[in-house]
Amino acid sequence: MKRAAFYWIYCAGFVTIVAALVGSIGSETIAQGRSGDRVVQIPDPPQRPDGLGPQLVCGTPEPDPEKARLVEDYSLRFRGGAATALKPIGPIQVYVHVIRSSSGSGGVTSQQITQQIDVLNAAYASSGFSFTVASTDTTNNGTWYTCSGGSCETAMKTALHKGDASALNMYFNNMGGGLLGWATFPWDYASAPQMDGVVVLSSSLPGGNAAPYNLGDTATHEVGHWLGLYHTFQGGCNGNGDFVGDTPAERSPAFGCPVGRDSCVGRKNPGVDPITNFMDYTDDACMNTFSSGQDNRMNSMWTTYR
Repeated sequence: MKRAAFYWIYCAGFVTIVAALVGSIGSETIAQGRSGDRVVQIPDPPQRPDGLGPQLVCGTPEPDPEKARLVEDYSLRFRGGAATALKPIGPIQVYVHVIRSSSGSGGVTSQQITQQIDVLNAAYASSGFSFTVASTDTTNNGTWYTCSGGSCETAMKTALHKGDASALNMYFNNMGGGLLGWATFPWDYASAPQMDGVVVLSSSLPGGNAAPYNLGDTATHEVGHWLGLYHTFQGGCNGNGDFVGDTPAERSPAFGCPVGRDSCVGRKNPGVDPITNFMDYTDDACMNTFSSGQDNRMNSMWTTYR
C-alpha cells in the first residue's frame, strides 16, 4: 500500500511540473516557424499558381520540439495512458467579437455569423463537438480592425475576451500580412487566459469576398488548432509530424485542390497527401475531413486542457 501511494504521489507531482513547464514555454502565435513575435506577417505573399490571388495562410504556430514533447507527455499522463473515448461535447459557448473600422465600415452580418456556426457544427459533428453563439458584440476600432498580431491583439483581447477555458472567443477583423487567421492552443490557456481564442479574416466567412477561402472553413481550421490539432504538414516527411497516426505525412502545405499529390514517398510514408483535411491549406471547397485520429486527439486535448 505504501509503495502504491508513493507511486501515485510521484505521478501527480510529475504531471504538475510538466503542466507548469508547458505553460511557461512561450505561447507565441506565428506563421510557419518560430519567432519571438506573436504573429509573423507575410507582407508580399506569393501568388497562387491558378491566378486566383495570393496564397493566404494561417498564423498559428508550429511549436518547438521540446514544447510539443511536453504537451504530449502531459496529456498522456493526465489520461493515465488511456485513449479518450469520443463523446458529445457542447454546445461550446461562442463569444463573437465583430471588429469594424473606426468609421463603422467592414465587419460581418448576423446572417454570416449564423452560417459560420452552421459550418462549424457540420464540420465537427463526427468529432462530437457542437457550437452555439453565447453573445455577439461589435467594436469600431481602426487599429484592431487591421490587427495582425502584436500589441493590438493583446489590447483587443484584454478588452473583449469572455468566459473560461471551455468558451470559444472568435474575433472577426480585416487582418493583413497574408493571413487568413490564427489561434491559440488549449495548453496555452493556463499561462495567458485572456489571449485564448481564434482570430479570423471577416471576408472568409460564408458569403465573404476572400474566394476561394470564403465558405467558412478558415474558422473550421483555426478552431481545430484551438482544440489541439496541428497542421497536417507539420514536421514534413520526418519525425512525429502532427502527432496523429492516420494523417499521411506531407512535405509542405497544399494549395488549391491537387488531387493525388504525394509529397512524402517511400515505405515509411504510405498514402497520398491529406489535401481534403481541414488542417491543410487547400481551398475551402476542397476541405471536408477530420480523421478519426484527429477526432480522438481533440477529445483528449479537451479533457486534458479545457
